[in-house]
Amino acid sequence: MELFSEIYSCYYQVLRHLLTCQSALTIDEIRSQICKEGFEESLLAIIPKLENGSWNLFEKNHNLYLSKINSGFLTPLSSLQKAYLKALLSDPRMSLFLDQEQFESLGDMLNSVEPLWRQEQIYYYDRFTDGDPYTDETYRNHFRTLLSAQKHRQYVDLDYNSPSGTRVHHYYAPARLEYSVKNDKFRLLALKQVKNGRMRLEILNIARIQKVCLTDKYFTSQIDLNALIQDSYYKEPLQLHIINKRNALERAMLHFANYKKNTRKIGENTYECLIYYNQAMETELLIEVLSFGPMLKVIGNDRFLASLKNRLKKQMGMMPPKP
Repeated sequence: MELFSEIYSCYYQVLRHLLTCQSALTIDEIRSQICKEGFEESLLAIIPKLENGSWNLFEKNHNLYLSKINSGFLTPLSSLQKAYLKALLSDPRMSLFLDQEQFESLGDMLNSVEPLWRQEQIYYYDRFTDGDPYTDETYRNHFRTLLSAQKHRQYVDLDYNSPSGTRVHHYYAPARLEYSVKNDKFRLLALKQVKNGRMRLEILNIARIQKVCLTDKYFTSQIDLNALIQDSYYKEPLQLHIINKRNALERAMLHFANYKKNTRKIGENTYECLIYYNQAMETELLIEVLSFGPMLKVIGNDRFLASLKNRLKKQMGMMPPKP
């Protein structure tokens, strides 16, 4: 991995917590911590480096690993990190999470820093162009209202225009805000109470919200959101084979980082990746698979393979005839 990636990646954060632990750890305890804070495939990258000593971060005593760094070490921001933060401030999506005072305070602290990149230097070649209106004041107010409601477990009174044009008016408990890279849109994972007191998970596009207001009702039940999401997945995951050439495995793990998945080595240079998804994720996942490249092969499931073939036929039909 490049230095810049290590500073901000999940691997860095997992190792930071392992290194600040002052108790000796077994390799099984390290594995458990990595799975808890990172991804299951993170084991493929981290464990071999620790076991063969190439990272030289732990002292090994028989079957125990003890950190070489004491718990009080400080990590001041580097010039690279400051430049990275300055670049993030220019992203219009950042203002959705910061109020004006916070935004101006950060700007003052980084006033003398040159941003690592500028927005006009980035060209997005594989995403839709009708992204959310991040600078629109109504959109920003809706987003902040939902963010506040999510933090305080508060119900909202919400009016919504569905993609079919139907007007929906319900009380929702905002559970999670997600960002779609392909669509350049935020969506809300919201809980709605249905018959018998059960909670149903619905996915709403933030830009389609017409009106949202906080209520004086709070969500007190303990709902396992991840379990609700997993219950919505198809029984058969998408099965991929990744040929690890030209750094394909690492690129695939980054490419599909926002999906629940299991990855294992099945050959000398081949990995199997199972991706779990539901109907709402299907189209976006299909586009991402098609855009990845020849080092990825779709093995199953039948539903996804059929959708893949249909999309390829449509794309071929759009090609101009040969002269």
